[in-house]
Amino acid sequence: MNGAIGGILPLALGVAISPVPIIAAILMLLSPKARVTSVGFLLGWLVGIIVAVSVFTALAAVLPEEDPGASKPIQGVIQLVLGLLLLVLAVGQWRKRPKKGEEPVLPKWMQAIDKISFFGAFGLGFLLSALNPKNLIMAAGAGTAIGAAQLTGGGIVLVIAIYVVIAASTVAIPVIAYLIAADKLRGPLDALRVWLAQENALIMAVLLLVIGVSMLGKGIGSF
Repeated sequence: MNGAIGGILPLALGVAISPVPIIAAILMLLSPKARVTSVGFLLGWLVGIIVAVSVFTALAAVLPEEDPGASKPIQGVIQLVLGLLLLVLAVGQWRKRPKKGEEPVLPKWMQAIDKISFFGAFGLGFLLSALNPKNLIMAAGAGTAIGAAQLTGGGIVLVIAIYVVIAASTVAIPVIAYLIAADKLRGPLDALRVWLAQENALIMAVLLLVIGVSMLGKGIGSF
C-alpha cells in the first residue's frame, strides 16, 4: 500500500494545484450567491475526482497480472505515454503564458459565474475535475498505480480516499473557510485570484513538467 500511496501523491497534488478551478471557486465566493454556488461547485469537483480515479482504477484492475518480481511492460508503456502527454501539455501551457505587462486571458465562462445556479456550479465542478484532459491524465496515472499495487478492496478505497482528499483540498479549503469567516476572507481571496490568474500558465507548465518527468522515470523503471 505504501508504494501505491507514494505513486498517487504527486498526481493528486497535480490536480490540487490547478489555478483555473481555484479561481472559479474564488469567483463564486465573491459573487452574490456565494454560499450556494461555492458548495455546489465543491460537490461537483469532489464527485468528478472520485468518478475519474475510480474508473481508471477499475480499468487497471482488468489488465493482465504480471509477476511482482519481474518487469511490468504494460504498466511501463502506460506510464511512458502519460508522461509524454504531460510534457506536451507543459509545453502548451508555457507557450500560453502572458508576456510582461500583458493581461492574462481567462475563460469566457468565468464572466457568467455571478449568474450560475447550484446545479450549474455542480456541473461545472464535475466537468473541470472529471473531463479536463490534464486531470484525466493524472487520474489515469493514479488508477494505474493503484491497480498495479494489487491491494484489497479496503486498501483500494483508502488510497482513493487519500487521492481525493489531496486533489480536492485547494478548492475545499477556501470554500469551507469562507463559510466559517466570510467577511475576513474577501480581501485575501481577491488578491489570491489576481495572482493565480497572472501566474496560471507558468504554474501549470512547471507542475506538468515535473510530474511528466517523474512519470517517464517510473515508466522506464518498469521495464
